[in-house]
Amino acid sequence: MNLVLKIVALAAIFLGEALSILAELLASRQLGKAGGDPAMLLPMVLLISFGGILLIFGYALGYMHLKNIWIVVAISVGAILVVEPILVLLLFRDVPTAGSLIGLMLGALGTLAAIFL
Repeated sequence: MNLVLKIVALAAIFLGEALSILAELLASRQLGKAGGDPAMLLPMVLLISFGGILLIFGYALGYMHLKNIWIVVAISVGAILVVEPILVLLLFRDVPTAGSLIGLMLGALGTLAAIFL
């Protein structure tokens, strides 16, 4: 049961980050278009609120069962490193520059070091 709760915590963190990032990117894309209506932000506020609830639940459950907040933080940052570039590519069709790609790789290495070292 303990392993299942660890997996639920990590999944909640990953999904919470994904929903939060999706809301941010969709809002910026919609408002970035000519004539973007600020009223369209309400669904994004609801989406990011649900993502935040999942993050709080995931952090609490993760710390409770992993007994190390730094592992939880590393999982959260790792989720951002995985999800955000994928969503940016899908929503904006924009490829990273060399510098930002190197930064993403170094961030990924830092996350792996925090988890495994």
